[in-house]
Amino acid sequence: MNKLITPQILKGFRDFLPEDAQKRQYVIDVIRRTFELYGFVPIETPAIEYLETFTGNIGEDEHLFYKFKDQGGRDVALRYDQTVPTCRVIAQYPSKITLPFKRYQIQTVWRAEKPQKGRYREFLQCDADIFGVEDASADGETIALSIDIYKNLRFKKPIAIINDRELYKDIPYKAITAIDKLEKVGASGVLQELNQKGFSNKDAKTLLDTIKNNKPNDRLKKIFDYLDGYGLTENYQYKPTLARSFSYSTGPIWEIVVGDFPTGSLLGGERFDSLVSRFSNMKVPGTGFAIGFDRTILAMEELGLFPPISTKTKVLVTIFDETTLRYSQKIAQLLRSHAIPTDLFPDPNQKLEKQLKYALKKGVPLVLIAGPDELRKQSVTVKNLATRTQKTVQLKELPHALNLT
Repeated sequence: MNKLITPQILKGFRDFLPEDAQKRQYVIDVIRRTFELYGFVPIETPAIEYLETFTGNIGEDEHLFYKFKDQGGRDVALRYDQTVPTCRVIAQYPSKITLPFKRYQIQTVWRAEKPQKGRYREFLQCDADIFGVEDASADGETIALSIDIYKNLRFKKPIAIINDRELYKDIPYKAITAIDKLEKVGASGVLQELNQKGFSNKDAKTLLDTIKNNKPNDRLKKIFDYLDGYGLTENYQYKPTLARSFSYSTGPIWEIVVGDFPTGSLLGGERFDSLVSRFSNMKVPGTGFAIGFDRTILAMEELGLFPPISTKTKVLVTIFDETTLRYSQKIAQLLRSHAIPTDLFPDPNQKLEKQLKYALKKGVPLVLIAGPDELRKQSVTVKNLATRTQKTVQLKELPHALNLT
């Protein structure tokens, strides 16, 4: 006898059973609709890229790359983020990309980090970026989009916390990555890390105080005015200590937070005007964001923002016996041709009682019964499991009689 394989998954990776998968699909659908409402179009990139695609573009977190040699001996890495591969796409297909380019991407990324609440080694990212526009209006548009996504996900008051990396232009990058942790570790933690990175106590304190006292520059003022034009005055705040640790950030940066969920930001965005030039001589400015999908799911669960989640199947067609199987198939195909999600019970040998229990467990509201009498009369018995009522309908009238189209 073969040894049984222990059913298990690696730490930091997850299975999604139907209820969780349906929640995720609901959020993805809302995000995708909002992307497309703003005129963004989708792209997809490979799960594996050449390692050099990411090297030098991420910052201090390159140790989180899932990297290895493939069978051809090439150094490759699993997709770490989606912004860098998109910049590679723009450089690789210049004749096929029309600028300004408003793209969104919903795919999985991998990072070899320590798993914790809301953070995993394999997770979904939902990105949106505008390429080819230097003006602050592009930053304002993507920030407005990020706010609207969380409004459409039913958060009461999502806030975009905004700053500009230009205000850090005289600050060493190693100091920026320390300041980026201010919310997590507090001022004492930041000062301690700055000390560890070679700054004296005096220099570290002066540096942090200087950043805290920064005022909005002209670009930020233009972004604020743009958001005001959308009626989003109550949905943004200036925060001079916001840093974000990506090394490719070159201008406005922002995060989305919600007051009722204190466990960090739900989305992060930045301008990255020099990233495409890592792959091409073209100068293509860019600005956009990535949604923290898992943290967003967690926040929605904790705040009770999910609507009732149930199967999209509206009808179960039962099978009375082998002699009526063809008729049940005909009913199912008729409803599907009218775009009604219909499940045909897959086992003609099971009793009707078990088929009804299947519908109840799956949350299907309507069950159709088609026995020999219904076949002879070309009718269908419609059973409503919620109201516990039933009626008989002629087959040709069935799609309209269900009131589901």
